[in-house]
Amino acid sequence: MLQGVLSRAPTTDAAAAGTAATKAKRAPESPGDEDDGEEGRAARGKRQQLLGPAGSAVEGAETRGLRLLSLLLRCAEAVAMDQLTEARELLPEITELSSPFGSSPERVAAYFGDALCARVLSSYLGAYSPLSSLRPLAAAQSRRVAGAFQAYNALSPLVKFSHFTANQAILQALDGEDRLHVIDLDIMQGLQWPGLFHILASRPRKPRSLRITGLGASLDVLEATGRRLADFAASLGLPFEFQPIEGKIGHVADAAVLLGQRHHHQQHQQQDEATVVHWMHHCLYDVTGSDVGTVRLLRSLRPKLITIVEQDLGHKGDFLGRFVEALHYYSALFDALGDGAGSGGAAEQESAAERHAVERQLLGAEIRNIVAVGGPKRTGEVRVERWGDELRRAGFRPVSLAGSPATQARLLLGMYPWKGYTLAEEDTCLKLGWKDLSLLTASAWEPADAAAGPTAGHGSQET
Repeated sequence: MLQGVLSRAPTTDAAAAGTAATKAKRAPESPGDEDDGEEGRAARGKRQQLLGPAGSAVEGAETRGLRLLSLLLRCAEAVAMDQLTEARELLPEITELSSPFGSSPERVAAYFGDALCARVLSSYLGAYSPLSSLRPLAAAQSRRVAGAFQAYNALSPLVKFSHFTANQAILQALDGEDRLHVIDLDIMQGLQWPGLFHILASRPRKPRSLRITGLGASLDVLEATGRRLADFAASLGLPFEFQPIEGKIGHVADAAVLLGQRHHHQQHQQQDEATVVHWMHHCLYDVTGSDVGTVRLLRSLRPKLITIVEQDLGHKGDFLGRFVEALHYYSALFDALGDGAGSGGAAEQESAAERHAVERQLLGAEIRNIVAVGGPKRTGEVRVERWGDELRRAGFRPVSLAGSPATQARLLLGMYPWKGYTLAEEDTCLKLGWKDLSLLTASAWEPADAAAGPTAGHGSQET
């Protein structure tokens, strides 16, 4: 596994840069762990000599993994120093040694190699736009991504963790409310909400009204999602209304559009509605459009609760720092999905095909966006690094997930044979990690002037 190769690689300048780049992202281990959050500065200070002496030879897969790591880091350094000819000359060997169907190191290297190739090409051309941003392909891309997310949901607890944790936080916050409105900033197929519907329908007092406003890139996909949710809600006897909005929250000019308040009688009916905003932040495509506009809308909406699940992956700093951090992060994700080397029975081959779809449609696309597109110099956009910090500044305070959401997350990990995943409570958040690396952080937020209640958990504990 490339994570193992990274940890056992010779202690060179590049390895030091990688270690510094990821220390701040590690899942809590013990109170004695050092806190080194200087990833950008550490990476910048390691450019004179990316790889030092090769050290003793390591046989087999580790030798291949070390060679791939060496090539990727050398190519990234060349790109960072705008030495595009040198970077281009390294790409053929990366392609030769890597494979999207091989072992974990070979698979992750294949996608990083592809992303570096796109970065070099875009640097020559002066511009690069991710395929998923093209409107004519939005519906087809959404269908492929939806299929990959369903496979990801079966192969990994990450998607389930996001859904279960947010749903439990929403149910806690809306206890006693009978008019509910959920605004999902990236609803896709709406896989999260049937679980919430089930629990609401099982309560002695069902809600009098239940609305979901779903945002997305394709109106066709949104309308199909709305029809499925409406049919499911009807089967449970729940009153339901779906409002599709084609676009991104940061581009919405008026909060009334999200609330559906087009007429005075609607404003009166929805005055006592409890509103929740939810989204899962990822690097697959730009969900918000404008982070500044998103913060402005959230201030205007003042929802009763905001639930957000974020990747523990930084997007600021220079290219080399972002590259090293992303390499550690996605190496852990590919490790967690398992080793694809070798062939087995039909079930194993089907699992390998599903894993390939996840890595190609989701993880590979994210890597490409981070390496080939990401960074303030490339996009010109002011982006939020950590939404929790931004929500504090926008007038929200954290709501603890230490109760039912944490319990549900632990039950989730206990129900499946996923070895290596860790769950940690840190302050008011929940963190899902792979071994010692934190992958996702779930948090919930309410207006700071809301009625006083328990909002803070203390310390951190891991299971």
